[in-house]
Amino acid sequence: MRTTLPFLLLMLLGSAGVLAQSVEVDSLGFETFSMTEGDTTYIMKKYHIVFLKKGENRSQESGDMAEIQRQHQAHIQWMADEGYIDMAGPFGDDGDIRGILIMRVPTTERALELAEMDPAVKAGRLSVEVHPWWAAKGSSLK
Repeated sequence: MRTTLPFLLLMLLGSAGVLAQSVEVDSLGFETFSMTEGDTTYIMKKYHIVFLKKGENRSQESGDMAEIQRQHQAHIQWMADEGYIDMAGPFGDDGDIRGILIMRVPTTERALELAEMDPAVKAGRLSVEVHPWWAAKGSSLK
């Protein structure tokens, strides 16, 4: 995509009033809108970003911790296999935000429901924070 991310973000923020009036909902419940820049039209789609954050209970024994991590990774793989996740991964520092999921689900409630099924969340090792996020359909990392 030749448009830079900062420009798209400014366009989205600057058109917030228009955005609220022009959003359409497709047959699967996903929100979209069109944005034109010069001779290019982008179809923007709402995704959900889930921040996986340090939870309140991180004092498990090492064997339990390893099993929770195994189950956590299996849950992420299951969500990817089911088509709920477009991208996932841990952060490279030791901060409070441990990882990120970019989810392809129509509602914040569904993203939260799926994220809270994660065994690491259930065990309290992780907590979740969900935000709706607009991106051009077909966007990818380079």
